[in-house]
Amino acid sequence: MSADLLTPEAPATTNLPRTDAYYRLKADMEDFLYAEADFLDNRQYRDWLNLLADDITYFMPIRRNVKFGQHLERENTRQGAGISWFDEDKWTLTKRVDQILTGVHYAEEPLSRVTHMVSNVQILRVTPSLEEPSEVEVRCRFLVYQNRIEYETYTFVGKRTDVIRKTSDGWKIARREILLDQNVLLAKNLSTFF
Repeated sequence: MSADLLTPEAPATTNLPRTDAYYRLKADMEDFLYAEADFLDNRQYRDWLNLLADDITYFMPIRRNVKFGQHLERENTRQGAGISWFDEDKWTLTKRVDQILTGVHYAEEPLSRVTHMVSNVQILRVTPSLEEPSEVEVRCRFLVYQNRIEYETYTFVGKRTDVIRKTSDGWKIARREILLDQNVLLAKNLSTFF
């Protein structure tokens, strides 16, 4: 699936027929995303990395306040053009995990307590078919709660659009676009994974 299909403005409902195959696939996608959240919440970062495709694109644009009517064109920064909160691949995500696991990461020592809540899981597109899916585009909403030290508490709320690919090792995230519903980062850092 091409990156231009991953638009937050896509319709909330899809034209996929509500067959047994659809509901089985939806349950598989939900279970996959919930298992991913458990890995992150339980600090099983290596297991989380195993859920990522080797060619993953992990992107979080910066959101801007724009005039009415300009949201589609200007609200979010574009990948490869300008700055973003994240524009990463498997190598950089692995290095972030390696850094956290050294035990001397200034923003994660001591480690944060984090809870990921995932909801509103929707299947947007399936290639080539519901009966034999090889790639699934999935949108969801998330709430990530982070607590550090005694008093540092941060809440991140937003939307994600993922392309999840079937491989011989199971489902893998091939692309993730994360939209935070804020344009000014209120947290001291972005050391958590979304």
